[in-house]
Amino acid sequence: MDFYFFVKEGFFHVLDLNALDHILFFIAISMLFTVKKWKKALLLVSVFTVAHTFTFALSSYRIVKVNENWVEFLIPITILIPMINSIFIVFQNKKIQNSNYYFTFLFGMIHGLGFSSYFKILLDKNDSILAPLLEFALGIEMVQIIIVSLIVILNTIVIKYLKTNRKYWILFISFLLLLKIIPMLIDRFPF
Repeated sequence: MDFYFFVKEGFFHVLDLNALDHILFFIAISMLFTVKKWKKALLLVSVFTVAHTFTFALSSYRIVKVNENWVEFLIPITILIPMINSIFIVFQNKKIQNSNYYFTFLFGMIHGLGFSSYFKILLDKNDSILAPLLEFALGIEMVQIIIVSLIVILNTIVIKYLKTNRKYWILFISFLLLLKIIPMLIDRFPF
């Protein structure tokens, strides 16, 4: 298979509405950012991709094997935690903490474990894993940058130009996220 195939698969896998949890995660981690802090938002994307690719590789090479039901259950929790953190940050008027990068790395690892089964389906039995893995990660990184950039631009428009109170905006986005996260948690509960 060629370079373009895996880049395209990584790109469109994130945009698949059946895999909405990836997009929801990026909404949760970037809803605090406006264009003024766009570099920090994009750094979170890269931290996520590195962690995602790391566990993705470990799982693809069968170095790490986990219970997929637990991984699928943990993914909505990775959305819930940054959402709650954002609410606390905005209501306590605190700055965004560096711990967000550690959490993003940890959550990227969990998401990477969730993607590995899909990736294995794409590989032919004779394909080497490394090149397709990096190509797939490149596609994922590209679309994540686009998604986060759009969120940051939307936040800027709503908060700065439409003069919406930042706290209300975060609450509104959090409410929308909860509408999606709660059914995911219920559906994926592993017991």
